[in-house]
Amino acid sequence: WAVWYPGAEPGGGSFIAQRMLASKSERDAMAATLFFNFAHYVIRPWPWILVGLASLIVYPNLSDIQAAFPHLDPGLVGHDIAYPAMLKFLPAGWIGLMVGGLIAANSSTVLSLLNWGASYVVHDFYRRVIRPGAPEKHYVSAGGTATVMLFLVSSGVVFLLDTAKASFNIMLQVGAGTGLLYLLRWFWWRVTAWCEIVAMAASFLVSLGLAILARRGVLLETDGALIVTVVITTVCWVATAYLGPQTDAATLIDFYKKVHPVGPGWRYVRRKAGISEDAAARYSHRENIPLSLLGWASGSLMIWSALFGIGAVLYGRWRQGAWLFAVFAAAAWLLIRVVRQLWD
Repeated sequence: WAVWYPGAEPGGGSFIAQRMLASKSERDAMAATLFFNFAHYVIRPWPWILVGLASLIVYPNLSDIQAAFPHLDPGLVGHDIAYPAMLKFLPAGWIGLMVGGLIAANSSTVLSLLNWGASYVVHDFYRRVIRPGAPEKHYVSAGGTATVMLFLVSSGVVFLLDTAKASFNIMLQVGAGTGLLYLLRWFWWRVTAWCEIVAMAASFLVSLGLAILARRGVLLETDGALIVTVVITTVCWVATAYLGPQTDAATLIDFYKKVHPVGPGWRYVRRKAGISEDAAARYSHRENIPLSLLGWASGSLMIWSALFGIGAVLYGRWRQGAWLFAVFAAAAWLLIRVVRQLWD
């Protein structure tokens, strides 16, 4: 909940929305998202984990990697190189399939991020500030140009990073503290665009400050730096929610009538719009917060129990695996009941 990460945004986001909007109905979008979470967190990780564990046996030390690949630049030899080094054990046909899969996976991720970034550049900046009122065809061309420019800039940034883990830590650090904001924006009318801007700026500046301190010898562990960033960022955006500019009432009312957000956090807007609590309940007949929280808990339990259940079986811990799969079955049954009740 505390950290934003592409594909696992705590409060939803454009990354997953691109896929949801491609569904033919809201029900299909929910089913697709549930399947994505199961496939993403349960099915996909274990081949990675097994190969990673095997790499610890095959290449117990960095010197073993260097010995296996004597022509590899010593500057590239690191712990994150052990995983791709395992590719040498694949036969020709399988390695071709693996390369094709990597290209497809990389293309999917890169295209989603480029499309997302270009939409920000064109619709939130270029269209509003540089060239408002132009034909749609012009904005499509501008989107293509923005996509190419973002690709070139991001490709240049790659050369500033030493390891894949470094880029992962940077993403976590820069997104730290924004997760709660993205969750609460659906449940609290005070969360504005200024809160998001302040949160992103605060997390970036804190991350930059910690990086400067690290270069001067004041080094925090990754988890400690993450906690510091989360706390400072949260204080900044919550203060902005109370002290910063507020969205005008007409815009809030229009948004409420279009989306019908639920919960006590929108009671102020409902009063402003002259909408009673009974009428609001009729508008949002599927939005039962206690039932939705039960679905969230059962869904999370289903994913975690399946993930660790597979691990227990692979490790030969049959009894533990049986218990975990029993929990998985119960949680899945409960989730199905909740979803059906919400959609009836």
